[in-house]
Amino acid sequence: MTEPDTTDNTTHFGYENVSVRDKARRVAGVFDSVASRYDIMNDVMSFGIHRLWKRLTIELSAVRAGQSVLDLAAGTGDLTMRLAERVGEQGRVVMSDINASMLQRGRDRLVDNGFVANIDYVRADAESLPFPDNSFDCATMAFGLRNVTNKDAALESLYHVLKPGGRLLVLEFSKPTLPVIKPLYDAYSFRILPLMGKLIAGDTDSYRYLAESIRMHPDQGALKKMMQQAGFERCDYLNLSCGIVALHRGYKL
Repeated sequence: MTEPDTTDNTTHFGYENVSVRDKARRVAGVFDSVASRYDIMNDVMSFGIHRLWKRLTIELSAVRAGQSVLDLAAGTGDLTMRLAERVGEQGRVVMSDINASMLQRGRDRLVDNGFVANIDYVRADAESLPFPDNSFDCATMAFGLRNVTNKDAALESLYHVLKPGGRLLVLEFSKPTLPVIKPLYDAYSFRILPLMGKLIAGDTDSYRYLAESIRMHPDQGALKKMMQQAGFERCDYLNLSCGIVALHRGYKL
């Protein structure tokens, strides 16, 4: 899957073809709807495995004390908390999300857990980040890139705000690598997942969109190429859970 042609100001929202402006509004509506049940749905729909994927992301980030880190599309702050622990009091983590409901929920959660000293909160659009060039030692983005309308612009923006030697880690749903998994994964995604959304979050449509957005997202090889085109070097990816999720890495050299 490649990046959609937005020259006519249309793009995809799941399997629908919509205007670029309408996609931004509808994606915002999805996260406004699910914000209050976001964490419990993550645990239920991934059987808790998302915690292991995120733990590995933190380990491979190689973030050290005193560094500056951007956690983009941070949601309710799973990565932000762990990154803040790693950079310590002399470091800084910017927790950023385009959705005000998610950012507020994440901020409340972090404050409730005692994270107050080294975290800044910034509402920002990934396609045009409001930070000076060469600001961060590392940037992370977990399960957010597929919701961005212009992914190329977001990757280029991330490249600019990283310092020379900085690295980007993108954790995202991807393409299963074992053919035998695909029919089972499809059945789970399009039948079980929307039902869980209805029962737990009271929202079927948002979780149907989730399943569709995953299928429309660039696969492992396509996303690696997009990162390279944005300027990143030494790009690679690690398939997790047989490729259902992939962790992409790239460096600004």
